Amino acid sequence: MNIDFQRAVDRIAGVPICALFSGFERCRNFLFGSPVYATPPKRILIILLSEMGSLVLAQPMFAKLKQQYPDASLHILMFAKNREVLDLLGVMPKEHVITISDKSLGALLSDMKSAISVMRALKFDVVIDCELFTRVSSIFAYLSGAPIRVGFYPHTQEGLYRGEFINRPVMYNPYRHLSQQFLTMVAAIPPSGRPVAKAVAAELSAPPLLEFAEGELQQVGAKLHADFPVLGGKKLVLVYPDGGILPIRAWPPKCYKTLCAALLQEGYAVALIGLPDAKPLAQQIVDHCAHPHCIDLTGYTKSVRHLLAIFNHASLLITNDGGPGQFSALTRLPTLVFFGPETPALYSPLAPNIHCLYTSLSCSPCLTAYNHRNSPCDGDNQCLKQITPELVLGKARELLNPVLGA
Repeated sequence: MNIDFQRAVDRIAGVPICALFSGFERCRNFLFGSPVYATPPKRILIILLSEMGSLVLAQPMFAKLKQQYPDASLHILMFAKNREVLDLLGVMPKEHVITISDKSLGALLSDMKSAISVMRALKFDVVIDCELFTRVSSIFAYLSGAPIRVGFYPHTQEGLYRGEFINRPVMYNPYRHLSQQFLTMVAAIPPSGRPVAKAVAAELSAPPLLEFAEGELQQVGAKLHADFPVLGGKKLVLVYPDGGILPIRAWPPKCYKTLCAALLQEGYAVALIGLPDAKPLAQQIVDHCAHPHCIDLTGYTKSVRHLLAIFNHASLLITNDGGPGQFSALTRLPTLVFFGPETPALYSPLAPNIHCLYTSLSCSPCLTAYNHRNSPCDGDNQCLKQITPELVLGKARELLNPVLGA
């Protein structure tokens, strides 16, 4: 579904539903008292519907839950399109994954009904809503039937109402990395004061590298070079120019054209990556460069795992803020990630091979939890436009030739 349509449905339908559930919960607590909590919890549900990259950033939370509640059964509710990334991370059994489709409103409503039935049958003790103030996720949290409901709350912020039935409200902190905030949600499960969690910032470490089967990388590399013989003997630079569902996060196409042309002139091979719908932009860049060592790989990879295998045959990734930058943290590939509408202070991938490029303008970041990532920008994203191709080329040279760069 279109993201603006999703926002509209979340607001128009979500607000009255959240108000209704809040009133019902107050009446129930008045008549029957507060629900009884299982200590320690036996079943925990995590709601994480958003982009694939958030799953990588949530890894410290998954690890903390397993450490703190080793006997608890972990489950997750997520969009079906993100399922592959979760399976790659291997953080929970495949049979513990509940998926819903967001391809259309009809599919969403149908899957919601099935998901609610599954959640109610499993009788969760705790639900952790990891979404940033969306109503649909809080509605799922309430309908799960879990007596302990952990989720972000906006304190005195106006316009972010999503009910009063989250009984472990975690204060959203725009000054802490999202991975740290996910960890705070784990700390909020046991009863405490107000705010419900006053946790010391934990040491964040890089996610474990993705392991491949014996011979898998060699097979992928051989196929890549057989399909594109021009790559032989060249250092490969992968470029992800697409903005995905939030085009404002994309570095300008003309900058990508200038950068790719300069890399080709210096003797590197360049491959444009992305989903099939990114092909028109990739083809523009390929046509502009008009160079035999510039190829279009959009739609070429069959899965995220296939993409990460190709990462292992590249020397550098240059990408907009999005999935590929987060996935790169699962490899050793040196990576340059553009930030601007969002900030690396909150969303930077947690790995030493990641290098963020960020121009901190007075209006940046403008995509926040407080505006449902709906930027006030007129489309002139100066926060990215002021990152020049010359600057990026210099950083790329340092990573492609670390001895010379030193």
